[in-house]
Amino acid sequence: MEGFITKEIDIGGRKLSLETGKLAKQASGAVMVRYADTLVLATVVAAEEKKEGIDFLPLSVEYRERTSAAGKIPGGFIKREGRPNEKEILSARLIDRPIRPLIPKKWSYETQIVTTVFSFDGENDPDVLGAIGASAALAVSDIPFDGPIAEVRVGRIEGQYILNPLVSRLQNSDMDLTVAGTEDSIVMVEGESHEASESELLGALEFAHKYIREIVALQKEFAALVNKPKREVPEDAVDAALVSEIKSLAFDRIHELNRMVVKKAERSEKTKKIKEDVLAALAEKYPEQEGKIAEILHDIDRDDMRQMILKEGRRLDGRGYKDVRPITCEVGILPRTHGSSLFTRGETQSLTSVTLGTKLDEQMIDGLLPESTKRFMLHYNFPGYSVGEVSRIGSPGRREIGHGNLAERALKNLVPGEKEFPYTVRIVSDILESNGSSSMATVCAGSLALMDAGVPLAKPVAGIAMGLIKEDDEVSVITDILGNEDHLGDMDFKVAGTRDGITAFQMDIKIRGISFEILERALAQAKEGRHHILGIMEGTIAEPRKELSQFAPRMTSMKIPVDMIGAVIGPGGKVIKNIVQQTGAEVNIEDDGSVVIAAVSAESSDKAREMIERLVELPEVGKVYKGTVKRLMDFGAFVEFLPGKEGLLHISQIDHRRVNKVEDVFKLGDEVEVKLMEIDDMGRYNLSRKVLIENPNPDALNEEHHSDHRPSDRQRRGPRR
Repeated sequence: MEGFITKEIDIGGRKLSLETGKLAKQASGAVMVRYADTLVLATVVAAEEKKEGIDFLPLSVEYRERTSAAGKIPGGFIKREGRPNEKEILSARLIDRPIRPLIPKKWSYETQIVTTVFSFDGENDPDVLGAIGASAALAVSDIPFDGPIAEVRVGRIEGQYILNPLVSRLQNSDMDLTVAGTEDSIVMVEGESHEASESELLGALEFAHKYIREIVALQKEFAALVNKPKREVPEDAVDAALVSEIKSLAFDRIHELNRMVVKKAERSEKTKKIKEDVLAALAEKYPEQEGKIAEILHDIDRDDMRQMILKEGRRLDGRGYKDVRPITCEVGILPRTHGSSLFTRGETQSLTSVTLGTKLDEQMIDGLLPESTKRFMLHYNFPGYSVGEVSRIGSPGRREIGHGNLAERALKNLVPGEKEFPYTVRIVSDILESNGSSSMATVCAGSLALMDAGVPLAKPVAGIAMGLIKEDDEVSVITDILGNEDHLGDMDFKVAGTRDGITAFQMDIKIRGISFEILERALAQAKEGRHHILGIMEGTIAEPRKELSQFAPRMTSMKIPVDMIGAVIGPGGKVIKNIVQQTGAEVNIEDDGSVVIAAVSAESSDKAREMIERLVELPEVGKVYKGTVKRLMDFGAFVEFLPGKEGLLHISQIDHRRVNKVEDVFKLGDEVEVKLMEIDDMGRYNLSRKVLIENPNPDALNEEHHSDHRPSDRQRRGPRR
């Protein structure tokens, strides 16, 4: 086929292949990536016309999974894919974050990357293939790109690092790390671990980078075969005279403001005033240059702040490199939630709540993999008022989902398993103020709220965000970054963990890359900051509360014979629904006969347990039961003494005195205490009330009576065992 090009390499014991020229040929670039039997098509398209009046890179990235790729039909009423699910959003972020910094900032043509999973073998996760495909599609397109990049996943099983572990093996891994990089350095990290040390994390990154370099080399060879010329990046001519005039008007004021310790809102107002004054002064001489003037002011501010940190060792709020902002912690501030906390660090604040639910509250997960459930959830909300802005209130955005997922990964491995703690846990973090690293504030607040709720969290968890300022060989690693330090800096490296190790991490680099020496330094500094924060948190609440909230459901576990599960559930769920309706408790039964009863009150729980025990109880001769009269006959009454089990209370066994008619003593629905006297050869139950009541005339002979009323087998119709 003319124009068809393919290249392949062995990675992790499987073939990784790239091909172009066969599919989606009208896109600016299109590459099909194959790894074993998982195939992802990545396409990139750039508009022909510039997007005027923007000060950002107009790039959008989409990652979509077709359930047909795994031989499945979508669930629900609408049998087609709709809005992206959480997995697709997180995978799109894994593609966007390493690629965005490598497209020129001056590129003002709207660009879209779309990666689509067309085949999934059930073992090789397509998300990292989406990033490789997107990079390769950019490399073979006419779009300027300072790549390629590659992305791999690293697991660790029995102390050995595993490249791109199979989905089935990842369950046994104590590390799940996604790493993206160029041939020179790491540019993005995202992952979780079971309290890994800093050196173990660095080892995983070095392990990943060996294979990243191989995949990057493959893409370079692949792109060279295509050899498509790149489009020119539009460069705005720099007006030296304009820059000089702006500096003379604004530099001293910006320089002074950067060294003033003021609140975020006040800094924003003062910055706005400088901009307004400069625009007014230059409006006549430089008409319609507002955007250019604002851009130059931004660059002056950026350069001055960076030099202040590098040369003076001083930050915007007056702190040193390693200083953490003032922290306050409170717990139990929301009276009706099961657990709550307020964590404030500088001008970043998270109000977090914990809700404990039952098995029925688990989240159903549907996608390419078999349907599963999720019992630990963390949801992060970032309203506009947290940064003093008006914003639309709607469904969570990609940033909120990404930040929530990072905090969830930081905490989830410290929560006991379902057998030890049979609750569904939902954490909600509402960011009330934000000036840097609200996701790490969520980790701290989530840890505090879990302990306030009485969740047996193994250890407290804290998180901190590290920044980087790098100019040539001058480097400053800064702890607990502000919003401006994130915006104007070169790195955002978030690290969460306990005193014993790292549980979650995320790194984004805005420059081409950084060395492992800088990463090692950042990790060591992050450990110091994390331990400092943990000390403050432990001063508020050092361990989980001994008792759950009075408003949380109480869990009771019991076991029933597997062959009795049907009896407890009943036809169409009739029996179990009746238990729930009568007791107000929730009842969940597993296939192995494990039963979990959830109820707010002990009375409700005890009643449900008693009803289930009676359903599965085997009749025992000599035992006394409280039964209900179900049928009245001439010869006696049939009494249901256990659910679904009736026995005959013969008229002669009702009382010591002669009973002429059963109706004289009982009516339908009466409760009666009886003793099981016999289970006959046909499995029928014979009951007695008489033996349980005192004989008023013990010396009198008990007359054998009613012999003519002995029931026939047909009349009796007694239930068998």
